[in-house]
Amino acid sequence: MQSRKSLVIAAIFILCAAFQSSQAAEDFSNCSQFFVNAKPPIVAAQPQQRALCYDAFAILHSGASKTAVFVAEKLNREAIADAGEKRTNRFFADARLRSSERASLNDYKGSGFDRGHMAPAGDMPTAQAMAQSFSLANMVPQAPEHNRGVWAKTVEQATRNYASRAAGNVYVITGPVFSPSIAQSPAIGAGQVRVPKYLFKLVYDEQKNRAWAHWHENSDLTQGSMPISYTELVKRTGINFLPGLNPLD
Repeated sequence: MQSRKSLVIAAIFILCAAFQSSQAAEDFSNCSQFFVNAKPPIVAAQPQQRALCYDAFAILHSGASKTAVFVAEKLNREAIADAGEKRTNRFFADARLRSSERASLNDYKGSGFDRGHMAPAGDMPTAQAMAQSFSLANMVPQAPEHNRGVWAKTVEQATRNYASRAAGNVYVITGPVFSPSIAQSPAIGAGQVRVPKYLFKLVYDEQKNRAWAHWHENSDLTQGSMPISYTELVKRTGINFLPGLNPLD
C-alpha cells in the first residue's frame, strides 16, 4: 500500500501536470476568439513558451527556436472581404519577448532566408493588423522561392479563396516543424534562430466539421502537393490542434 506521503506527492504531480497543460489556454484568454470553442491547441509544455495576442491572430512563441510554435487565425467571408491592406514591410522584434528569446532583424540579414509570415500579410483586415503581422514572432526563416512561390500561391491564397466561399468560420493554424529537434536544426544569425524542416497550415471548416493540412518541406525545390489529413498532421507534430473535436478528414 502506498504511504500517505507518496500519495500526496502523486497528487501534487498530477495537479502540476494539469496546470502545465492548461496554462496556454489561460494565457490566450484575451484572444480566445482565434480558437474553435475558445480552446487553443494542446502542446507539450516547454520552457520559454509565451502566448502573444494580436488584433487578427494569436501566437504561441518559443524562446528555444525564436519562432512561433503555431499561429492561429479565424477567417470568414467578411474577414477576407476586409483584407487587402497595403503592406508595410516594417519588420520588428516584439518587445513583449525577452531579447534572449526573440529573433532580431540582424539574424535574418544575409542569411539567404526570407522572413516568412505564418499569419500572412494578405489575410490582414486593418492597417493596424497589417503592421502587427510584421512582428518577427510571426516569422520563420523560409526558403525564398518557396515563400514567394508555391507557399504563397497554392497554400496561402488557396486558403483565402476557400474562406471567402465558406458558409461560416474557417480556423487556420500555421507553424514550423523542426527535425530531428529544435536544438539539432540549422540556425541563422547571432541569435541562432532555428530553421524549420517543414511548414504546415491546418484549415478547419467549422460549419462542415472538416479539416485538412498543407505540409511542405521548407525548400526552394518544393512543389505543390496534396493536403494531408488532420489525423496525419497530429501524428507528425504531436499537437492536438482541435481539442474536444473529431473533425472529418
